[in-house]
Amino acid sequence: MTTLLEVHDLCVSYGKVEAVHHVSLRVGEGRIVTVIGPNGAGKTTLLAAIMGLLPARGTLRYRDGGLAALTVEQRVAAGLVLVPEKRELFASMTVADNLELGAFAARHAGAAAATLQDVYRRFPRLLERRLQLAGTLSGGERQMLALGRALMARPRLLMLDEPSLGLAPLIVREIFAIVAELKATGVSILLVEAERARCAADRRLRLRPGNRRSRLRRTEFRARRQSPGRRNLPRRPRRSHGRIIRAVDPRGDRPNSKNCRGRRARLRPCHLIPDS
Repeated sequence: MTTLLEVHDLCVSYGKVEAVHHVSLRVGEGRIVTVIGPNGAGKTTLLAAIMGLLPARGTLRYRDGGLAALTVEQRVAAGLVLVPEKRELFASMTVADNLELGAFAARHAGAAAATLQDVYRRFPRLLERRLQLAGTLSGGERQMLALGRALMARPRLLMLDEPSLGLAPLIVREIFAIVAELKATGVSILLVEAERARCAADRRLRLRPGNRRSRLRRTEFRARRQSPGRRNLPRRPRRSHGRIIRAVDPRGDRPNSKNCRGRRARLRPCHLIPDS
């Protein structure tokens, strides 16, 4: 398998805060690689660093060449395209104009026209709304437009930042069906999702937050909490519609919600939150 993108020991920081710490991955030609992780794990930051939107430390290689010296425009011209999480469409422009902007790096107008027809074939709804303003589209249609604009650049590596976020299941299935079709045409895809990816991937990677506490499993956390020498802390009070419905007292009795306010001093270890 030929490696198209190689990331080795990538570190990205926001000022003094390091968001991505020594991440390494490879994407082969015609492969789908998914990166899964919770919010705040650094998935969007990873894609932004690969695209050149954020400064990074480490090694970035694309098609046997380095990416450090290339600008964002040069990376797009080389076939590296990102579909951002927020789509970043031009709301005051029509669907057709947004698609044409995606082909700004195309050298021949004839190739751009053929690519536009291919995008309309994959997304018939965009053809129906080609004269409609992008800001008036639904969430699923905006995602189709963002993906179609990326395809206008004729990518070799397509990076998708949570394309299923906030979409109906029917639209999600349609989007990932098109992703599978793109793989069949030889396009490599680096897909980022917060949960389990809904498409068949050749390789799955999990990006974990850097906090060591977040790496503990629930059983390990309970074992540490109940280990000898540690005081068993009371459970966090349950809340319903902004009000506390039950709190566990360290001495065993369970006051109801009416008594919580009068006994707040006794229940401070429960991290009781005052009603707003």
